[in-house]
Amino acid sequence: MTNPRIPFTLASERKPLKPPARGKTLIVHSVFNVEYWPFDQPMPRKVLSTPHGSDPVPDLPNWCWAEYGLRTGMPRLLKLYADLKMPASVNLNSSVIEHYPSLARAMRDAGWEFVGHGVIQRIAHKEPDEEAAIETALAQLAAFTGKKTRGWMSPGLAQTFDTPDFLRKHGVEYNLDWIIDDAPCWMTTKHGPLAALPYGFELNDSLVYAVERHSSPEYLQRVKDTLKTFGPELKTNVRVLTLSLHPHLIGVPHRIVYLRECLKLLKARKDTIFMTGSEILDWFKSVAPAPAA
Repeated sequence: MTNPRIPFTLASERKPLKPPARGKTLIVHSVFNVEYWPFDQPMPRKVLSTPHGSDPVPDLPNWCWAEYGLRTGMPRLLKLYADLKMPASVNLNSSVIEHYPSLARAMRDAGWEFVGHGVIQRIAHKEPDEEAAIETALAQLAAFTGKKTRGWMSPGLAQTFDTPDFLRKHGVEYNLDWIIDDAPCWMTTKHGPLAALPYGFELNDSLVYAVERHSSPEYLQRVKDTLKTFGPELKTNVRVLTLSLHPHLIGVPHRIVYLRECLKLLKARKDTIFMTGSEILDWFKSVAPAPAA
């Protein structure tokens, strides 16, 4: 079985996209993942292995790792983006609204775009009813923000064969799970086209720090090297550079300094524009309208 959702096309053969603003061919999308890891369940990810290969509950060290990010990392990140006057999107487990209400309000007050990210940090394959979980998450976000939730990223980037159909059925217009291109693509679903926006895999702090375990400056170096490759490509087409971030990883004292340098580097460029997920979607729809259902 090959890709059932997005026809294969070489990036070099894609029609050039008109940039969202004159000369702005580099779109930067900052996406934070703010998640609820239940204290009484196994942790979704571990930074510290437990003795004897066990999987204890509660898993205090790894739960505290995530909790530190919400308590301490997020205030730093909110201030950084406010100081630099930069927009951001947040992939939000909807349970954060109930369990961390002051944090949810702070992100809403900052004007960050809320993107569906499940109810808790649990992959779709482990949901008793995936469609019901999607409905619940979208309803909770809409009730809190007073806005329709237009985007979605699945916990752990994990989709079932049915996920795109469920998302489009319930009004989602774009998702971040299909990391196959540096520009948006249109996906096929049973309920009409769904946009796949680029999401940083190699620029995901979870991969860089929790999986590959690089030193703190690595994220800044990867952004610099990415820009070297994008350089000539930006002369002929638009590229989306997504900074995929988690507060318990990038928000710690020895790493946030490098994120600040990344943002300053990008802000100094004349060809760069900073956008949220919905802004990227609206631009893409205007320059490459969705195909007929």
